[in-house]
Amino acid sequence: MSSQRHRLHRLIQQGLFYSLALTLTILGLGGVGFWVIDPEINTLSDGLWLAFTTAATVGFGDLVPSTPASRMFSVVVVLLGLAVLSLVTASLSAIFVEKEVQAEDRQIEKDLMRELAHLRDDVAQLRQEIQRGKHLPPDDNH
Repeated sequence: MSSQRHRLHRLIQQGLFYSLALTLTILGLGGVGFWVIDPEINTLSDGLWLAFTTAATVGFGDLVPSTPASRMFSVVVVLLGLAVLSLVTASLSAIFVEKEVQAEDRQIEKDLMRELAHLRDDVAQLRQEIQRGKHLPPDDNH
């Protein structure tokens, strides 16, 4: 059971890492794309900022796509950005849910162990009572 939890934890961490890497890649490519396509974007940092605000659908308005080509490119950035930012959100959510599930599993395990201890005590007590003859049914046939 512990190795399954460890594998799940590693898988979730890898998912978060890959989601973040994919997000950074898409935002980086988006920034370069805006910088190359749009004549109003003078620096790479402005391109990256526009890619981020476009992907996150924030749109502060300080930088906007100014040509039809950069507007079409922004549609691609929005669609890809929504997808990868959703993946990052889902990966982070999975980490928090995993921690809650682990805590719940530990509580269930503790409860089961406590019940098992009570059952062992009950069985031991019943054995003692049987050995003393308290629970032997009366012999009416003899």
